[in-house]
Amino acid sequence: MTIDLYGIPNCDTMRKARKWLSEAGIDYTFHDYKKEGADLSLLRKAADALGWEALLNRRGTTWRRLDAAEREGVDEAKALRLMAANPSLIKRPLLVVDGKAVAAGFDAERYRALLA
Repeated sequence: MTIDLYGIPNCDTMRKARKWLSEAGIDYTFHDYKKEGADLSLLRKAADALGWEALLNRRGTTWRRLDAAEREGVDEAKALRLMAANPSLIKRPLLVVDGKAVAAGFDAERYRALLA
């Protein structure tokens, strides 16, 4: 099983997920959006698997800092473009197992069930 975790290293939720994976003895590859950016094709696949609404973080400061025109009329195509341009808009972490996005956000029970 190949596990990839996408996010930003200084995010509290990312720290929890990485700590949980390490304590569970699960090997994973971390992909840092700040250094690597967000791949639009990965976001499209994740949106197909999880729904674009599940990926878009509307609670964070990055969303609130967007001007009103950017926040209005968000559909899948616009959301994906915004997330690719502003990776902080992607709900973290994005967990990808064997090339398929399986979770956005961290929940220990969900991770346990997915990675058992």
